[in-house]
Amino acid sequence: MENWFGSPFYKILYQNRDDFEAQEFVENLLEYLQPPPGSAMLDIACGEGRFGKQLAEHGFDVTGIDISHESIETAKAFESGNLQFFVHDMRFPFYINYFGYAFNFFTSFGYFQHDRDHALAARSFAAALKNNGILVIDYLNFEQVLANFVPHENIQRGNYLFNIKRKIERKHIIKEISFLDAQKKQRHYTESVAAFSLADFIKMFKSTDLSLINTFGDYQLSSYHPIDSPRLIMIFKKKYA
Repeated sequence: MENWFGSPFYKILYQNRDDFEAQEFVENLLEYLQPPPGSAMLDIACGEGRFGKQLAEHGFDVTGIDISHESIETAKAFESGNLQFFVHDMRFPFYINYFGYAFNFFTSFGYFQHDRDHALAARSFAAALKNNGILVIDYLNFEQVLANFVPHENIQRGNYLFNIKRKIERKHIIKEISFLDAQKKQRHYTESVAAFSLADFIKMFKSTDLSLINTFGDYQLSSYHPIDSPRLIMIFKKKYA
């Protein structure tokens, strides 16, 4: 999975995920959260840092982590006094009781094969936050995906024609991606993301110090509706027992 997320083809297929979209979501979140100036923020699975850059531009002290060396090398070009990026596996703690806010954007969770790894990641998310810290998880809405499931489609991106096949197997949404590269070599990648529902997330985080305090269904922070909402955006708060 790391090779796919760090490859140039991943960026080509998902080029519709632009900076304007990131900016709109961040602006709406900040208006809702009202974080104090200079708050320490963690961008978990930051990719090439588009969300982290948006947060840092508001003056917050932002740290981005991602398992992909390639993505972090790209993100490092945007580092500044209040923006840093590190290669790090989300399953393991990165600083303890340090951040006021942590973000996991654009379905950057759920890619592990075993539930124990997801549980490890959930605990590390909680560990990174100070008491009363806030975690935002932006995930696909599985109920909506299931209701509008597309088993096969072709997507044209410039000179590349991506052949996409989807299936649901072992509680995962599996996407097989094949195409010819510029040298006419056949390429094949697989995405497999857990089909987590809201109830699954609540259960997963129950063993941490994080409690769900709100949900939204899109980047405009509209109300969450299981069948209709394009996203499942969850706001958790850390509170020591």
